[in-house]
Amino acid sequence: MDDRKIRNMEEFAEVSGISRPTLSKYFNDPDSVRKSTRSRIEGALEQYDYRPNIFAINQNRKLTKNIGIVVPYLADPFFAEIARNLEMLVIGSGFRPILLSSHGTTEQENDNLESLRAIKPAGALLAPLGRRSDKSAVESFCKAVPSVLFDSNLSGMGEAFVGHDNDQATALICDYLCRTGQSPAFFEMRTPTNPNAYRRRKAYCDAMDKMGHPVHLLQVDGDGWDFEKIGLEGGMRLIDGGELPSDTILCSNDRLAIGFLAAAYQKGLRVGLGPGSALRIAGHDDHPFSRYTCPPLTTVSQNYDAIAERSVERLFSLIESGERAEKRDEIFLEGRLIMRQSA
Repeated sequence: MDDRKIRNMEEFAEVSGISRPTLSKYFNDPDSVRKSTRSRIEGALEQYDYRPNIFAINQNRKLTKNIGIVVPYLADPFFAEIARNLEMLVIGSGFRPILLSSHGTTEQENDNLESLRAIKPAGALLAPLGRRSDKSAVESFCKAVPSVLFDSNLSGMGEAFVGHDNDQATALICDYLCRTGQSPAFFEMRTPTNPNAYRRRKAYCDAMDKMGHPVHLLQVDGDGWDFEKIGLEGGMRLIDGGELPSDTILCSNDRLAIGFLAAAYQKGLRVGLGPGSALRIAGHDDHPFSRYTCPPLTTVSQNYDAIAERSVERLFSLIESGERAEKRDEIFLEGRLIMRQSA
């Protein structure tokens, strides 16, 4: 027997080498996993002398098996990909995902939260709209339902937040662009839809100051989630007006960058590396379409898989404990530089 003290199912999954969703299925219904897997789990239980909180498990059996997933705009492939990962992890844990899109509006987000409360879910995974969210409605929901927020961090709401480290990732791509060419100007919406954009703006300004480069903010008007159109029209106006202070443009997100690439093409400007290139364009997020642009977009990635996994792990830890968190966790996952032909 191992003398190590195992406090919860996450630690037991780590030491036993058995995935957490599989353990959750076993403890809810041992016959729901294969005989060979059941033998491995029972052997690990004996080796580590781990005993799950049977009271909490029995309480959870009285709950619905529904897990709410709310995203701001499901038509965006970025959120569609994260939602797909979340759904598969929830299903793998023996629960039913209820996926809802807020379609970019406060009214729909509030309706989604009320609909979920009506079916009494075991928990919820929320990506709030951010600036457009009715914060009192989100806060009320999170008090009623164990919730983990992802992507958009509304301070103080939910039991935990899991998301992208915008400071680290923005500094990473700024450093790369400065080392390989002219320092970048930052292209963004004047009033961003998502609060991540504000953090990226500040991180860009901080990085430029730290490296001794000028700060150039290229702000364009736009509202809503049609970022490619906003990037195209804003990029066209800036190019036509001769307002680009650098031949390197760092866009606040990849969808704006895709629009800016289209603007450059329409204006006959070659984007990329090497002789004959007029501009370098980079983005942020590693959007599913960014590798298929022309040229393929240099960007800094969000870790889709890890964000989904950590969000689900944290939520099921809450559900299984049967207790609300005493302190809100914030988990930030680092981005990775993706070098392609656009910069």
